[in-house]
Amino acid sequence: MTTPRMLRVNSILREVLAEEVEKLSDTRLELVSITGVDTAPNLRKAVVFVDALAEDKDGVLEALRAAGPRLQRAIGREVRIKYTPVLEFEIDSGVVAGERIEQILRDLQPGEEE
Repeated sequence: MTTPRMLRVNSILREVLAEEVEKLSDTRLELVSITGVDTAPNLRKAVVFVDALAEDKDGVLEALRAAGPRLQRAIGREVRIKYTPVLEFEIDSGVVAGERIEQILRDLQPGEEE
């Protein structure tokens, strides 16, 4: 169960990370969105969920992991919390599932040819 405090922490971290990712010059991160953050209750670890329009999602995760220390420093600078969490990055499975469902629904539409 996520407490209101943790929801605020997750929201703030998501905003800080989204702003910082926009500043990165890595071309693999041009079409990346931070969709959510799930921080552990002890604030030691945070899983960052991302959505990428790029085909090479592994490359996106690799670029984010490489930028991890810079992103953690940004959190340390901009957010006042007891610990700066260690960041882990994952592709948001909810977005992937939604895209799959959307494609199935498009395929079921009769007579609509592009």
